[in-house]
Amino acid sequence: MTRSRIAAKKRLGQHFLVDENMLGVIGRLAELNSVDSVLEIGAGLGVLTAYLAGRVRHVDAVELDRELEPRLRERLAECENVSLHFGDALALDLARLAPTAAKLVANLPYNIATPLIVESLDGLPQIELWCVMVQREVADRLFASPRCKAYGAVSVLVQLATEKRGVHPVSREAFRPRPRVESALVAFERRPLPEGFTRIKRLVVAAFSHRRKTLANSLAISGLVSREEAEAVIGRIGHDPRIRAEALAPAEFAALAEVLP
Repeated sequence: MTRSRIAAKKRLGQHFLVDENMLGVIGRLAELNSVDSVLEIGAGLGVLTAYLAGRVRHVDAVELDRELEPRLRERLAECENVSLHFGDALALDLARLAPTAAKLVANLPYNIATPLIVESLDGLPQIELWCVMVQREVADRLFASPRCKAYGAVSVLVQLATEKRGVHPVSREAFRPRPRVESALVAFERRPLPEGFTRIKRLVVAAFSHRRKTLANSLAISGLVSREEAEAVIGRIGHDPRIRAEALAPAEFAALAEVLP
């Protein structure tokens, strides 16, 4: 049967993985084995889905684009261990949809990669290991160091909740259509969440919401505390009250959350 060419939708951030040589790298970084249950976001044309199905116990694959359903079901017709789910991954109850999945392995759509990773840290407590394809810029942010340009809220939250396992650059030629940006495969595993992670997340998001302002001013603008209160607690953790958010290490945000009024 001759297959019609499927056009990727720019508004959905679609760049289909077509280089099957990358699959072995994914399998290695994700440490796939026959007892794994895996969650995949952005099944696309099913290249990665089929690879996962041949190596793990079960795959829950999520895809937003209903127009891809016929191609996906055709490709995965003999994969009895795959459950396809159609919908917006940011709106679906993924914890209920894939309750046994301990690994998230995906070529993440560009337009949802960062929020999905951040929300999965506490929203998907069953996930123990992430192996995700993202823009190189996003990969750089995940484990950026304080005071670097790439360091921000996502850096703090990911580093508080996980530990990096590996990074692998990915050629633009691995995708169709060819993206304009570089990509990377990033693997990281869960560490115990700090106590009060929801409170820490709220603090971190507020702290980086106004990067050009001091940390105290950012927290005051967000309504978490007054500027005077913010300056006082910043001093209590040993920093100049005029410091900016990008100068604090992840653990210092956890310490700051503990002493906030």
